Amino acid sequence: MMNAALVSERDEVAAERDEFKHRYYQVLEELRLARHHRFGASSEVDTGQGELFNIEDEPIEAESTTEPSSETGKTRRKPKRQPLSKDLPRVVIHHEPEETHCPDCGDELHTIGEDISEKLIFIPAKVEVEQHVRPRCVCRHCEQQGEPTVVHQASMPATVFPKSFATPSLVAQIIAMKFQYGLPLTRIASLFGDWGIDISRRTLADWGVQGSEILECVWTHLRSHLLKESALNADETPVKVVGSDRSKTYMWVYCSGTDGPESPLYNENTHNIVLYDHQMCRSGHHASNFLDGYKGYLHVDGYKGYQDTDAILVGCWAHARRKFIDAQKVQGNDEGGVRVALTHIKKLYRTEALLKERNSSATERYNERQTSSKAELKKFKKWLDKTVLRIPKQSALGKAVHYTLGQWDKLMRYIDDGRLSIDNNRGERAIRPFVVGRKAWLFTKSERGARSSCILYSLVETAKANGLVPAEYLTHCFERLAVEPDNLEALMPWNIKGLKPIK
Repeated sequence: MMNAALVSERDEVAAERDEFKHRYYQVLEELRLARHHRFGASSEVDTGQGELFNIEDEPIEAESTTEPSSETGKTRRKPKRQPLSKDLPRVVIHHEPEETHCPDCGDELHTIGEDISEKLIFIPAKVEVEQHVRPRCVCRHCEQQGEPTVVHQASMPATVFPKSFATPSLVAQIIAMKFQYGLPLTRIASLFGDWGIDISRRTLADWGVQGSEILECVWTHLRSHLLKESALNADETPVKVVGSDRSKTYMWVYCSGTDGPESPLYNENTHNIVLYDHQMCRSGHHASNFLDGYKGYLHVDGYKGYQDTDAILVGCWAHARRKFIDAQKVQGNDEGGVRVALTHIKKLYRTEALLKERNSSATERYNERQTSSKAELKKFKKWLDKTVLRIPKQSALGKAVHYTLGQWDKLMRYIDDGRLSIDNNRGERAIRPFVVGRKAWLFTKSERGARSSCILYSLVETAKANGLVPAEYLTHCFERLAVEPDNLEALMPWNIKGLKPIK
């Protein structure tokens, strides 16, 4: 009995020791990762980055084997200055030589060629006051006949900004300055002051909100198109609203297509749409309400709230990769085989890079993924199933492995349809302009202002994704809504011709 008690006590002490050891390493990893996030490089630098397109298939399980890397010197070419756009207007200035005759013999000089150098001149924005003069006219003959005097006067042109000196072009430019370029209203007001125009920040804000209310019908029509797409991307980010009783609200983004007007072959029939939706919390029912029964594919990260929707969720390999990158940052010498996981993921992305390079069709992408990608995923899954049994769950690598296994069905889904993406980078890029703008103004003053922001960000980013200059697109929308408020289909960016393309 004494020996049994001693053995039991020994086992308890050993278990406590192991638990303490695991907790110690967990805290150490968390500290290393926190230090890296605070002081380390912001970009991910993988020591095996050069192997992206030169990965040997076997042996992939050689986890602790490292080989010295050889560096080859490269001569960096001096970058060439890009020529100035031919679309820019030219003002030609001729510089004739002071002497028109040869200083030696006195004969007349003849031109044999010329050297042309170009300089770029900046002309500040031109602002004009548009005066609308409407004469009031009466008929003198009718007056002499004792008839009631009738004043005849032309009507003012239709406008969405009545009883205001604001115009479509002015409000569109203000919206672009704030939501495309991230300028706070105080700086915009200061710029107008430099141009001799005194407009208060409050007036600028009111015009922005008024503009968003006018454009909300365009946002709604874009949403109807978005919900008809076969595949979407979604993401969300917190935003502080001063006038709200919540410490944090959320801006959600839903998008389709690509970032630019040049659609790849596999996605050529998709509209490029970016829509933001402000909500008071991160609850999944907001995504469900916005998508309103949408049953297509939805690229998302690991947030469980999207499970409330009816969409078919597609996982994000970029998120899974970041988990292993974090593990690599804190583990240093590849304890546990982080490089093995990253090598598998690199192979998946190598296949995607080759498909992109070939501009493959959806069918070609599906076929290639069903062969090379599916086989690689099978190998990776086998490694994950083995690794999860031997590492602490709370370690950085353990978290990465458990996250990947927990998302596995969603992460596998992209190989089922050639129109799908391997990650949700499209959604993350779509939320980035809002995140960058948020750094400039930190918070919004009211829920109404947050709603206004989501509408204006939506139209600015959708215009950019369709190759249009946002200020010109918004001006066009304001002008057409004044005369044809019900013809919303004509205001879809892909239906507009003749506007200046974005560079």
